[in-house]
Amino acid sequence: MIPSFKVAFGRVAGVFGAHSHQHGPLHGHIKILTAGLKTYEVPPDFSNVVLPDKPKLKFLNKVPNLKKAKKEMKRLRDIQGPAKAANSFSTGEFAIMALGGGYLHWGHMEMMRLTINRKMDASTTFAKWRINAPYKPVTRKGLGQRMGGGKGAIDHYVTPVRCGRFILEVGGKVELGEVEGILTQIAKKLPFPAKVVTRESLAEMQKKQEEMENSNQNPWTFKDIVQGNMMGIRKYTSPFDLANHGRYTGRFLNPGRV
Repeated sequence: MIPSFKVAFGRVAGVFGAHSHQHGPLHGHIKILTAGLKTYEVPPDFSNVVLPDKPKLKFLNKVPNLKKAKKEMKRLRDIQGPAKAANSFSTGEFAIMALGGGYLHWGHMEMMRLTINRKMDASTTFAKWRINAPYKPVTRKGLGQRMGGGKGAIDHYVTPVRCGRFILEVGGKVELGEVEGILTQIAKKLPFPAKVVTRESLAEMQKKQEEMENSNQNPWTFKDIVQGNMMGIRKYTSPFDLANHGRYTGRFLNPGRV
């Protein structure tokens, strides 16, 4: 039996490769194929999804339709603190959420509109704005002018955005993997930190924050310390620190503060 096995093994090794003897008789080019079962995830059900008549992002005006434009002050409170509107999903499944405050001008909106409308399939996907067209005037003086002389002329208009505000929503008969790359590309180009969220990830973020507040073992929270003016800390905190407990802006900024 041994000689016949050697002859058979030599024929097989000669068929599969002439270099098998360099690695030993048991390390040749012979591959053992095994069969197994592979499980696949159940595809999502899009039977109840209704696409709107105009699924693409609409064009936003660069200048608001006003009879007479009025100059305004900066009003930084427009971009400080949490967003009180457009901070939850309406009809879409995926969205770009701002993680900080800032201003969006018309160039940012046109970049988002062109990117979404070019790369998405209108037959299966729809997009929706969650911000307004530029309405806040920004003034600027000409180059080389002296100090004084009053407030400058209106240069352009912007839209203020607060932390937690949705910029746009995307939905339809699509999954996250199909639109995540496009939305991430847009989020990186915005003038403030932003991220792509889904209904599940947003609910998980809110649940995690609520659990942190309920299970906090530290008796001295930022709110108690500031409101009680311990060690005279009110001398160094701003009104925004007092109102938002050092979460959104100010010297003691900490996004994950309880």
